[in-house]
Amino acid sequence: MKKVTKSIVLVLILAGFVACEGEKKEGEKTYTEADVTEHSTRLNDWFQEQFKLDLKDSPEMQTYIGDKTDYDKWNDISPAGEAKDLQKAKDRLKWLNENVDVAGLDKSAALSYKLYMQRMSNHINDYRYRLYNYPLNQMHGMQAEIPAFLINMHQIKDKGDAEAYIARLNGLKDLFAQLEANLKEREKAGILPPKFVFDHIISDSENIVKGKPFDASTVNSTLWEDFTSKIATLELEEADRKTLEKQAKDALINAVKPAYSSLVVLLKEQKQLATNDDGAWKFPNGLEFYNNALARTTTTKMTAFEIHKLGLDEVARIHNEMKVIKDQVGFKGSLQEFFVFMKNDNQFYFPATAEGRKEYMDKATEIINTMKSRLDELFITKPKADIRVKAVEAFREKSAGKAFYQQPALDGSRPGTYYANMYAMKAMPSYQMEALAYHEGIPGHHMQIAIAQELENVPMFRKLGGYTAYVEGWGLYSEFIPKEMGFYSDPYSDFGRLAMELWRACRLVVDTGIHTKKWTRQKGIDYYVTNTPNALSDAVKMVERHIVMPSQATAYKVGMNKIIELRKNAKEKLGAKFDIREFHEVVLSNGAVPLNVLSDLVDEWIASKN
Repeated sequence: MKKVTKSIVLVLILAGFVACEGEKKEGEKTYTEADVTEHSTRLNDWFQEQFKLDLKDSPEMQTYIGDKTDYDKWNDISPAGEAKDLQKAKDRLKWLNENVDVAGLDKSAALSYKLYMQRMSNHINDYRYRLYNYPLNQMHGMQAEIPAFLINMHQIKDKGDAEAYIARLNGLKDLFAQLEANLKEREKAGILPPKFVFDHIISDSENIVKGKPFDASTVNSTLWEDFTSKIATLELEEADRKTLEKQAKDALINAVKPAYSSLVVLLKEQKQLATNDDGAWKFPNGLEFYNNALARTTTTKMTAFEIHKLGLDEVARIHNEMKVIKDQVGFKGSLQEFFVFMKNDNQFYFPATAEGRKEYMDKATEIINTMKSRLDELFITKPKADIRVKAVEAFREKSAGKAFYQQPALDGSRPGTYYANMYAMKAMPSYQMEALAYHEGIPGHHMQIAIAQELENVPMFRKLGGYTAYVEGWGLYSEFIPKEMGFYSDPYSDFGRLAMELWRACRLVVDTGIHTKKWTRQKGIDYYVTNTPNALSDAVKMVERHIVMPSQATAYKVGMNKIIELRKNAKEKLGAKFDIREFHEVVLSNGAVPLNVLSDLVDEWIASKN
């Protein structure tokens, strides 16, 4: 999943579920079919109006969905902008309470109402934690996401698009001024990342302003390369091309470089103030914040203690399944020795060369294409949007995760993208290729997110929204489904599947360990190295992710377990009537929902079959 500045997508994806205290009770009024249609249509029209208001306030979201209204602007990330969003949530909750009777809504509209009420309530309740994040971090910080946004989202189809790109380059100065103010506000509130984070974000920032036209280098800088390559495809008069290039160069030198240079100065100052404390416990009311974050992320009432214990139990179970494979392939040592063998034996790694990286990408594409040919066995609805496999861009590959998914444009102008990180080939073993591609691509995030975006007759907030436990639970469940289809025929690849699941089980242990038990960064790294076959670089990146994104990584295993539990229950109750394609249709056909709502939807489907 993917994340820029204070975009609506990030807010929606990270939002969770709590019971909505303001939900209306059913009244005594009897509604005719025509009344229900009228009432539901009115509500859906209102949802669309609210989406348009949010869209108007978010130029980045506009670009994200292919709308070029404010193609030359950035989002407002100031405290005033956040206060405006808070007031919108309060006004919306008030309108819903005063104008909607759930008894008069059809099934889809009633679900939309419930989800929207919950979302607005969460937004209001969570405002007290608005400073409890790191706008700059190695995972999705603005220092890297802003250039990535321009490269991946800002398409240039004509001269006007190019001029808008230049305007955005010039706008970085004001945007980063807001960013610096936000960083200083967090500093005053006692919320600073640990010292190691600063090394990543300072490096990212400095990399953006290296190369032509910033210095005498013969190598183009990232943004200059992007802009010039994009306008090279346009049919322009030579004079117009030169004018655009001059304007872009001026913007890079006079706006982008000063913005990043000023930011780096502040970051170096804040690094001196930062400590090596890693967990959310260090914040004012940090444990309360973390418990709230767990509720939002998992959409359950599970406590940190329960999540930690679940992780320990799942690690033990998966270790036992791995021992079976270890014996199957004839390895005589212990499981930990087998981990060392898997980490170090060259047969499991592509060469760290251009040829090796190409071989990896070609194989990943082949895995995706093979699964494409089998989708009819699993799904009734399939997305219209295509998917591509792409290497993470060089400017951010050092700090980015090993793999992630970027959803397609709503207007069909951009396919979904499975990103694989080719920076450290020792972190991309061949035995994990299948599971990684299934999770990030198909049948994982691409199926779930693209289908949601293409749903008809549902409000836009449901097409673009998400709940991390649902979204990532589906991704992890999608690593398991191919096993039942005969994939993972190589025992080492099946071991890779288990290794990926084990990784997510360890996350439950380490995330709660860091944020409630005061585990250090090193203790978290040691836990991964001891209990998994993954590379040390994987462990370092994962622990650093836990630290800057409290609770997020707990969603995967909690969500997967719930989906498997619901499927098992449906099989037991339906027997021969159970159809895996219908089950997946229920799971995916409503867009992302909290896990308790997903449970209700599956129960309704089971009842309809009996």
